[in-house]
Amino acid sequence: MLVDRAREIMESKGVIEVLYQGHPVWIEQIEQDSAHIRLLDNNHRLSVPINMLRETE
Repeated sequence: MLVDRAREIMESKGVIEVLYQGHPVWIEQIEQDSAHIRLLDNNHRLSVPINMLRETE
């Protein structure tokens, strides 16, 4: 995923499904090329490269 798209998703009022290694996540914050995310299946928080995030179709 590109940084600009991740920022659009984070600021969106709608719900857009994003995956990290097959797990649904919530983007909480963006810093340069990394994102602070929360895994929705277990609430763990991680900092990951934005290019590792995938938007579902």
